[in-house]
Amino acid sequence: MASTNEICEHLLRTPPPSATAIAYNYLVPNVKGLEGLVRIMDDTGVSAAGGSSADKASTTTEISVFTAATEAFSKANTNCTIAESLERIRPIVTQALSHNIRVRGYVSVALGCPYEGPNVPTSTVTDITASLLEMGADEVSIGDTTGMGTAPRTMELLNALRAAGIANNDLALHFHDTYGQALVNTIVGLEHGIRIFDSSIGGLGGCPYSKGATGNVATEDLIHTLHSLGMHTGVNLEAMSKIGDWISGELGRANASRAGKAILAKLQD
Repeated sequence: MASTNEICEHLLRTPPPSATAIAYNYLVPNVKGLEGLVRIMDDTGVSAAGGSSADKASTTTEISVFTAATEAFSKANTNCTIAESLERIRPIVTQALSHNIRVRGYVSVALGCPYEGPNVPTSTVTDITASLLEMGADEVSIGDTTGMGTAPRTMELLNALRAAGIANNDLALHFHDTYGQALVNTIVGLEHGIRIFDSSIGGLGGCPYSKGATGNVATEDLIHTLHSLGMHTGVNLEAMSKIGDWISGELGRANASRAGKAILAKLQD
């Protein structure tokens, strides 16, 4: 994260052309990180609500705060307990809201932990999610960081969240595809009423604390699935597939999107 400020400032000063507003998400590990973002926004003239002096609809900026659903992963990732991580997050959320900055919370390893195994208690996930929302988070992304989640366990967790009084529109789902279950779990989420899903173009990503963990479900595969169900995303899947192939090549990584590769093959006929 050493160059985060530099990248953020560059994007806010020279945003790429877009017919619609671009939402930039800024990962904030502590209050100091938030203060850095606020300085950048002040320097570039970009407001949290969106826009700048040059283009009122060009960008919006939000922050992400993160914790974990197991003590072992929390200590490995942020060197603190779950309770300590929530106390670190609280002043970040308070200050962000005072600047009208949207806040997104993340709960990692909600469906399986590399240290504590696949059976993460649903009560822990629901308690943490409720705490983040009560602090003022606008949305909480429930993360299957290891990709251990299965359809039955995903449904069990979603039912527990609903029973705890947490609304679907306060949630996002974040599935990694390590065991090829991300799209299966996405369908479970859709049937449950969730409408926000995280993804990664070309399936890029991973988790340094979970051996063998792959990236999020590929954006191209997710969009293909949604379109096959008759849902409208506003995403040009052919253009997305070309971008996924390009960035995979730039990074020297294999393109992990099945739909993306299939679409590119058809375009080359």
